Amino acid sequence: MALDQAQPIPVGPRHSVALDSAEALQLLGSVSFGRIVFTQHALPTIRPVNHVLDEGEIVIRTHEGAALTSRTRQAGSPGVVVAYEADTIDPATHLGWSVVVTGYAHLVTDPVLLTRYQSMLHPWVGQAMDFAVRIRPDLVTGIRLTPADT
Repeated sequence: MALDQAQPIPVGPRHSVALDSAEALQLLGSVSFGRIVFTQHALPTIRPVNHVLDEGEIVIRTHEGAALTSRTRQAGSPGVVVAYEADTIDPATHLGWSVVVTGYAHLVTDPVLLTRYQSMLHPWVGQAMDFAVRIRPDLVTGIRLTPADT
């Protein structure tokens, strides 16, 4: 097996500029892909998922056998603590933004809301996704990576 001989493209220094929570949520809502972080067997687990932002909350769809479905089904109030991350960072320039939301995830049980989310959010995996999870953002942080000379 040959090793990848590609050399990284050198880039200049970057500034990390903090985003306020409103701008961070607006950026998160501008993309449809992110990563959810939760615990499974007392260890952190990360899954790539697609999402929508609905009334300030992140909504993802899951399936019957998903660990997150099981965890949120078992959770009482206030829900399961999760983190959600989304970003857009250019691979060549290393400029862009990253947003991390920490909050409580709840399984959506209202059939009207579930139907609504199924019409709004179309999974990109070839599997039935009959469940939805809402994440209430309690802590929203974000950064914008800019060239050092701006």
